[in-house]
Amino acid sequence: MRRLEWPLHIVRRVVVAVVVAAVLAVAVPLTLNWIGDVRERCDDGVVKRGAGECVGVTDGSWVFSGHLAEVEKKIKEENELVLEDAGKEPYVSVAYMTSFTLTNDDSNSEDSVRHELEGAYLAQFRHNRGDLSASPKIRLLIANTGSSSAHWEHTVDELIDRKDSEEKLVAVTGLGPSTARNLDALRKLSANGLATVASTMTATNIHDIPGFVRVSPTNIDEAYAGAAYLKRSRKSLTAMVVQDAAKSNLYAATLGNAFTEAFPDKAGDYTLVAERMTYNSSVPGAWKNSLRYITVQLCDTKPQVIYFAGRGQHLTNFLDYLASRTCTDHTFTVLAGDDTSNLDREQITRAVENDVEVLFTGLAHRDMLRADPGKVSKVSAGYFQEDGRLKEWFPNDDRYDGQDIMAHDAVLAAAHGIELAAGNSGPVTGATVGEMFRQMHGRQRLAGASGFISFQNNGNPDNKAVPILRLNSEGRTELVEVSAAHGKPPEGQ
Repeated sequence: MRRLEWPLHIVRRVVVAVVVAAVLAVAVPLTLNWIGDVRERCDDGVVKRGAGECVGVTDGSWVFSGHLAEVEKKIKEENELVLEDAGKEPYVSVAYMTSFTLTNDDSNSEDSVRHELEGAYLAQFRHNRGDLSASPKIRLLIANTGSSSAHWEHTVDELIDRKDSEEKLVAVTGLGPSTARNLDALRKLSANGLATVASTMTATNIHDIPGFVRVSPTNIDEAYAGAAYLKRSRKSLTAMVVQDAAKSNLYAATLGNAFTEAFPDKAGDYTLVAERMTYNSSVPGAWKNSLRYITVQLCDTKPQVIYFAGRGQHLTNFLDYLASRTCTDHTFTVLAGDDTSNLDREQITRAVENDVEVLFTGLAHRDMLRADPGKVSKVSAGYFQEDGRLKEWFPNDDRYDGQDIMAHDAVLAAAHGIELAAGNSGPVTGATVGEMFRQMHGRQRLAGASGFISFQNNGNPDNKAVPILRLNSEGRTELVEVSAAHGKPPEGQ
């Protein structure tokens, strides 16, 4: 058989075509992946996830949401000053982590997370070049876990990467509300050697995690403080618990259990009139129907006090239904937990319009200094008054919820731990900072704006001050009294 021979110019074309095809087979997917990565990247350390929200870690260079622009600018400027002086002054980094891009699914409001960041910045400023100036200086990183902390794993991994880098991350503060996702994030940060300080995480079953402390009272503390107030205000009372049964809501479960334990007395003057009533916020749509049905049942049992163990966003719906009750001749007092602080001004006003007295155990209030000056640090609390530094920096922001105070105290705790660790031999690390938290008692206790804080070995504060607050018709919270788990919080100097 005669062998078929191809002309040389055709052979060359075939070879070139094969080579080009092979190159394109590799190059095109790589190019598409590169384009995809660029499209997902918002900034260094920040990527686009889910429904287009940018999550991750920034030094203030990336603004997660427009309402945060002013405070993020100040944080970025302070961070730049720290780097400029790095040759003369050593520094470490502290992150403030929570959900900064919010949807209707979040219990936090835009106001509350902005106020948190403003308070965190104040603590950074005080430590770096204010009245508490100490070494090493602090770079403050802003860590966004996304709406409902859906992307916490990405953000936590970004933070862990900064532990041994030139950013020298040693502590993560904030940590968001008491949810299963935020607890998972906390545990992973701890397992990787970072110190952690929760600002508003109150669920009682979060404790004994290495390197972890919180500046907020636990739900047990809140329940006992609230029950103590009720008993001081009236000689006898009946109450019922309304609770969110969603498994992921650690806050609601521990709050409801704690009040059930704290309120009844042996003499029978203070009693629970029936088993607690529950709704499940994890079932979309159905939880509202459950709350509506609960208000019908309340007209049968007629407790004087309703203890609402649920998020603030659920409370507003519950109050709407309660206002439409058939037993209008019966007066209810609603007592809720600290998540009520997350209601915005419009929601507060709407709640009060329902002709129901709404009280709640808060985490902090600027009027604590005026009403009970011995229970808080006069110097720290002074920054949050009408003539204080925060008003000077952010004159158009009405910080009515106390979230700025809690974030300030959380970052202040991390800063104090860093200062103590630096006084020992060896480098400042997450582990050494975490060890210093256990020394913050007695003379070394934290002089916070929310109260004087001594940490127990399990990470909880000891008998932390708990303000009893009332919602008013002006969309504000007003201080009723300062209580504590033991009835009376410790006094300072």
